[in-house]
Amino acid sequence: MELLPRSPGEFGSAPYWDRFFRQRGQRPFEWYGAFPELCPVLLKYVRPRDKVLVVGCGNSELSEQMYDTGMCEDIVNIDISDAVVRQMRERSASRRPKMSYLQMDVLHMDFPDAHFQVALDKGTLDAILTDDEEITLSKVDRMFAEISRVLQVGGRYLCVSLAQAHVLKKAVEYFSQAGWVVRVHEVATSRDKQQFVLPVFVYVMTKFRKIPGSAPQILEICPGEQDKPLRLESTERLVEAVKDRQHYALVCSQLSKGPCGEQLSLDLCDKASGRARYTLHVVDSPAVKPSRDNRFAIFIIPQGRETEWLFGTEEGRRQLAASAGFGRLVTAALHREQHYEGMASIQAELSGKVMELAPPGLPARQQVPFLSVGGDIGVRTVRHSDTSPLSGEFVVEDVKGDDACYFRRLVFLSNRNVVQSEARLLAPAPPPAQKKRKKDKKKPGPAEPPMAIDKSYLCCEHHKAMVAGLCLLGSSNPLPGAPIAVLVVGLGGGSLPLFVHDYFSQAHVAVVEIDPSMLEVATRWFGFSQGDRMQVHVADGLDHIAKLAAEAPAQYDAIMFDVDSKDLTVGMSCPPPAFVEKPFLEKVKTILKPKGVFVLNLVCRDARLKESVLAVLREVFPLLYVRRIDGEVNEILFCQPCPESRRDPVELTVLAQALEGSMQQLGRTWDSSYVLADMLQAITIL
Repeated sequence: MELLPRSPGEFGSAPYWDRFFRQRGQRPFEWYGAFPELCPVLLKYVRPRDKVLVVGCGNSELSEQMYDTGMCEDIVNIDISDAVVRQMRERSASRRPKMSYLQMDVLHMDFPDAHFQVALDKGTLDAILTDDEEITLSKVDRMFAEISRVLQVGGRYLCVSLAQAHVLKKAVEYFSQAGWVVRVHEVATSRDKQQFVLPVFVYVMTKFRKIPGSAPQILEICPGEQDKPLRLESTERLVEAVKDRQHYALVCSQLSKGPCGEQLSLDLCDKASGRARYTLHVVDSPAVKPSRDNRFAIFIIPQGRETEWLFGTEEGRRQLAASAGFGRLVTAALHREQHYEGMASIQAELSGKVMELAPPGLPARQQVPFLSVGGDIGVRTVRHSDTSPLSGEFVVEDVKGDDACYFRRLVFLSNRNVVQSEARLLAPAPPPAQKKRKKDKKKPGPAEPPMAIDKSYLCCEHHKAMVAGLCLLGSSNPLPGAPIAVLVVGLGGGSLPLFVHDYFSQAHVAVVEIDPSMLEVATRWFGFSQGDRMQVHVADGLDHIAKLAAEAPAQYDAIMFDVDSKDLTVGMSCPPPAFVEKPFLEKVKTILKPKGVFVLNLVCRDARLKESVLAVLREVFPLLYVRRIDGEVNEILFCQPCPESRRDPVELTVLAQALEGSMQQLGRTWDSSYVLADMLQAITIL
């Protein structure tokens, strides 16, 4: 039996609906959920003594159940189809004497002004507003005008809808501009998610007299039955909030059908502020054979560790899920703007929501394990936050890593999942009086991580590789005691130039940093300081190098670029594209000594763009090495202007060992987690 219209326009046609209901017969057709699902919202806005108008009633049982449950009895139902009106009169005439059915067009109603307290619309607006054509919008304006006319001041227009963007936007703009209060509820339906994917919403428009002047619009959304309304600042933001709920429903529907090939990501927002509170990633492991106990688990990422490779990359999360041994693992990252009481409160908060992401066939009452590292939620303490005109919003925060070590990080909030700079913190030595009496020794609490910067430790793998590249300068004269001139473009927290300064006793380090705020941050929070062998130039790196090329060529043994791009639309986040254009690279070569080395931190996700950058580098520098960083996008490029400087891996390893031996002779030690020779074993000549 063909019940669908031949075109969307037929949804507003009386002949179509007559044919539809004659073919459908007496069976109720509940397009947008049944009465038990809509009841919690209706009870908030429909009172027993209200006079209720139901527009486009069809053969839904909604009015009958509102009547039979005592919600209200004075209900007038109208529909454009004479056939369905006659059906419904026959069904209710003897059983519901106070309820009536009339054949009437909602665009031209016969009721007097201010006749009703409630107008209820279940799908009628969606049926009329099928497109953005002028004739359609004109019909909708007439419908809204008629509903407005027949409602009293303080009356409510309840519109049950699937909330397509153009439908929601039209309704919200019309009534909010008329001075009405607009609130959108999401309805918790029990419909089959395999068949009905999109959630149902109820727009509640409350009529107020329009106040002259520019009174603020009142726009709110209620994501759940028990949730307090969240105030939104614009129609666009309200539409986006509804789209987020629809996207979540689509994700849940997709996950309920079986394993997903790609990892799915979504944010769960704080109900009060609307800000992201958890970022969830859903990871399926096809290799894991599911049983009753290993089908589904939740992994809470400790605060501050969401940027680590294991938790912050697709491959890392895939390995995490496989090692955990669960068919589906949902990782939950905690946001720095939010407060968390502890693991128990997080479990209570997430337990109901994450079950919507469960794999198909999981029993409703199955207990799902919550996993974490060390059983706690980690420590994150924001030490400083500010906004720079050049870098935007940023924070300096202390976090707890593995083995109870603390780290200080600089994070630009425009790219909150990338740590800009990082330094390890040292526990302060106890005062002499406390050494004798251990019971008086006060251990730092979780909210009081140690403060001293460990300048001997390089946290970033790409910084370790950049330092190892200085072995390319090696000769019979060991580097640590040899005078070398190093130029570093990009300060950040200052870890890289500080390390070079401290471990190469005769090195003179010049740093170029465009943002004066970063110099203040590095000095105040990361232990950076200037002196006879360390000087910072607050300038644009492009201009500074161009000036040096014109005035003082061939003066640097090593030049290091560790500068990020603020333009996130480019597929290369480090360095900015202008730093790898051929004319500028020629200037870099000009200020580099003939046997010097240019070290570039390249972070590029666009394969074509990366290949073009490498091609330009080959044109300028005849000798090019690359060191790829495991688990990261970073690639460290070592460029030399003299092809005779080429060395094989064995030579580089010998130079690295000699360099470390010279450092030990000078009394320099560094963390044993890396050695220069290891960094250079994976170097490749391009």
